[in-house]
Amino acid sequence: MDEKPTLATTGGPLATHEKNFSTPSDRDVEGETIPDDASLGKGDILQLESIDPVLNAKMHLVNNAIDEIGFTRYQWKLFVLNGFGYAVDSLILLIQSIIAGQAAIEFRPGYKNGLTIAAYVGMLSGALFWGLTADIVGRKFAFNCSLVVCSIFAIVAGASPNWEVLGLFVALSAFGGGGNLVLDTAVFLEFLPGSRQWMLTLMAAWWGVGQLIAGFFAWAFIPNYSCPDPVLIPAAGPCTRASNMGWRYVWFASGSLVFVMSILRITVIRLKETPKFLVSEGKDAECVETLQSIAQKYNRPCSLTFEKLTACGAIKVTREGKSKWSLGEVFMHLRGLFSTRRIAISTSLIWLSWVLIGLAYPLYNVFLPQYLASRGAKFGQTSAYITWRNYTLANFSGIWGPVLAGWMCQTRLGRKYTMVVGALVTCVFFFAYTQVRTEAQNIAFTCVVNFCLNIYYGTLYAYTPEVLPSAHRGTGNGMAVSGNRVMGILSAVIATAAGTGTAVPIYICAALYVVMAAIAALFPFEPYGRRSS
Repeated sequence: MDEKPTLATTGGPLATHEKNFSTPSDRDVEGETIPDDASLGKGDILQLESIDPVLNAKMHLVNNAIDEIGFTRYQWKLFVLNGFGYAVDSLILLIQSIIAGQAAIEFRPGYKNGLTIAAYVGMLSGALFWGLTADIVGRKFAFNCSLVVCSIFAIVAGASPNWEVLGLFVALSAFGGGGNLVLDTAVFLEFLPGSRQWMLTLMAAWWGVGQLIAGFFAWAFIPNYSCPDPVLIPAAGPCTRASNMGWRYVWFASGSLVFVMSILRITVIRLKETPKFLVSEGKDAECVETLQSIAQKYNRPCSLTFEKLTACGAIKVTREGKSKWSLGEVFMHLRGLFSTRRIAISTSLIWLSWVLIGLAYPLYNVFLPQYLASRGAKFGQTSAYITWRNYTLANFSGIWGPVLAGWMCQTRLGRKYTMVVGALVTCVFFFAYTQVRTEAQNIAFTCVVNFCLNIYYGTLYAYTPEVLPSAHRGTGNGMAVSGNRVMGILSAVIATAAGTGTAVPIYICAALYVVMAAIAALFPFEPYGRRSS
């Protein structure tokens, strides 16, 4: 009878490297050399944490193969088209806030913050649904479908006949866009060589690009195709659909752009299922085929074979229930995020960080205008040109925070202390912002805060999938982002009821960044010099 080979004798991480790789298994992983005979835990972030040593060994081999292939045009395509998924998330959130005022003049709603809540509800449900789908069905299906869903409902939103229908389509569009944020990082990460994982932080710069796109569309359409606000111009006539098409044009243009990008995702990338998902599902042959096809297309070496993977043994692929969509299957992925003590601590602290940033930043924006007004700040009546100019400057500044963070992540600061620096500097400028009294000071501090905040935010976006187990990465990422969305809903409710100029909420929100910095320092895993598992 044939015995199943064990890790000690058949190609586990200590034995699989036979010095026949061309170079990349020896390459630096973000400045740290990982030799061919690297011991368990030296090269991969979670390699000593998993309860399945066979899956550990196979992930190690897959990481070696990805490093061996290196960075190709395929990853560049992913960087651009996955990055646009980041942009879509910010695009949808900002568009609903940009057009809400003009749509409200036309529809006269009873609850003016309804669109904000609708957008966050859609983002929340999208993060949970598409995150689970990515772990249960696969990254490829969710990746190809979510943007299409977002684009269709964004276009339809522009034809809404009333406030309630508009809220529905905003929620449905956000449902597609919110799932993208979960998928973009996971898919990109699972094709990245270890030496390029810092690019996951850099990809957050696309968030600011989405904000810029929203601002340009608003600048182009709203000032030229909108009803006057009767609050500012009491003599203004009734606001009809024909005289108030600007906000609808914003939706049409945005939805059309997202639709084009969703088609490009399918036709340009032609995404293959990620090798790490395939391995976690026990599909070794498909994993090898995917990596070998990329290597062949871009004329790169790849020494991974089906025999090397199967020599590690068979992983435990269990199904909880009769269907992939059963509650047992969902709970199985949730349990996987707490499979060891360190992973449980890591997951809990990451989720807490997302909740805190989701509460602190929106609430600060809710209370700040009232507080500044109560302290005598005078920004004056600005023209539409000045308004959208300032908006563009602020969003342009936000693009460069992740760029700096990407560089910082490659230094000895690593991911954890890049987040610590970003959070503390943001806190300082949040406190300083309370002293703003003029328009020039206002725009200057807005730009600086956007820049500093995105150092923290962009790194957190990248850190989250990096330290989550691959088999449960979509679920963990989706839960993290959904906690952020819950706080966004809460901030919109508070914005409706808030009517105070006290400084207390401002200082509480700013102080939360000190808490976030402390949490970042306590994260148990540092991805610098390591590869995602």
